[in-house]
Amino acid sequence: MAERRLDVWVVDDDQSVRWVLEKALQQANMESRSFERAEHLLEAIAHREPDVLITDVRMPGMSGITLLERLRTSCPLLPIIVITAHSDLENAVAAYKGGAFEYLPKPFDVDEAIELVKKAAQQNERAPNAAQQVTKEIQSLIGQAPAMQEVFRSIGRLAGSSMTVLITGESGTGKELIARALHEHSPRANKPFVALNTSAIAAELLESELFGHEKGAFTGADARRIGRFEQANGGTLFLDEIGDMSPALQTRLLRVLAESEFYRVGGQSSIRVDVRVIAATNQDLARAVKESRFREDLYHRLNVIRINSPPLRQRRADIPLLLNHYLAESAKELDVPTKSLDGDAADVLRGYDWPGNVRQLVNATRRLTVTAPGTVITAQDIPSDLGGSGSSQRATQEWTQSLAMWAEGQLSANSGGPLLDAALPEFEKTLIQIAMTQTNGHRQEAAKLLGWGRNTLTRKMKSLQLD
Repeated sequence: MAERRLDVWVVDDDQSVRWVLEKALQQANMESRSFERAEHLLEAIAHREPDVLITDVRMPGMSGITLLERLRTSCPLLPIIVITAHSDLENAVAAYKGGAFEYLPKPFDVDEAIELVKKAAQQNERAPNAAQQVTKEIQSLIGQAPAMQEVFRSIGRLAGSSMTVLITGESGTGKELIARALHEHSPRANKPFVALNTSAIAAELLESELFGHEKGAFTGADARRIGRFEQANGGTLFLDEIGDMSPALQTRLLRVLAESEFYRVGGQSSIRVDVRVIAATNQDLARAVKESRFREDLYHRLNVIRINSPPLRQRRADIPLLLNHYLAESAKELDVPTKSLDGDAADVLRGYDWPGNVRQLVNATRRLTVTAPGTVITAQDIPSDLGGSGSSQRATQEWTQSLAMWAEGQLSANSGGPLLDAALPEFEKTLIQIAMTQTNGHRQEAAKLLGWGRNTLTRKMKSLQLD
């Protein structure tokens, strides 16, 4: 008996997208049917339900998100794949909360879309998502690059969950923003979100900071203190730089995660809490485990779900978006008109590696808001430490202007002597002094910096009385 062909429907107002998907589905030996509007699909689905549905988000009339909400009631078992050119965190979360099987940003790989269709058709159950819709927007977590789309998809998949999450990534990539997004789009959204950078607190104080202490527990404990775990009860506790935690505290943290209870420092009664823990680190914890710097059992307890926060150099397409966003924020903060980047300036900053990532970018926008003249930031305004040549160009302009003023002054004074005879000794003396300082007095190296031989440098220094 021949295997039944999958019946896949597509709703998208873009005729070219419908055509591409129809051809790809047919080549994969699947039945396909296309609709330009969600309303037309609803009319058809009332008579027959497909095996898989592919829908756009933004369409004339009913949106894809509204369609998801309608179908969640009428066709709760229907696997739905959402595709959209408007890929942001809110769309990703809304798609998953609406019951989507997967979220696929445009432009997408056709082969990947076909594989998703096959996976969606294989699922046997679609448990209804009872999580309450959360509409709070986290504007700073923005991006169109594939690496950020994967972050959005992960947050969307976890929207109805309270699972422990480990966020990895370099410093300044926005790990706390991801943690806040996970909290704000979770069933715990109306409960506290408590953040703690474990590396910023002395090891001997961190235990009290986490678990609190009783009055008289140690010298200076004049009153009972409620720790971060109690403060976050019912909500989320974000532990940043978890890799720097001491072995003793790692053991205590493991017990809390395993048993959901702990003792305050100096306390006699156990305290039960219901806390979702999200941890973050810029270290390789797997390597730290091998080197016996981090407990293996704690690592596995934290590493239930992992999200990687990508560095800016892996999402260069997002740099202009972030720059424009934070330039507007900086202008609001400083109460000045918002500045914009011209094409050349945007290219310079997009090409810079941003070792400090988003944190460095935020500081750069504040700096440019203050230092760049006019309302349009040009490539000449970008300082050299951000990959530009603005500082060196301005310095060059300043000393050449000073030289011009000196030459004009010499001529006006009718000194009579040739200008070069007066200028060259001072010029060479200044460059020799800089080169010797730079090389800590090594003449051979200083001569190379100046483009001379060592004997030439020695002779010049003697004639200029620099010995």
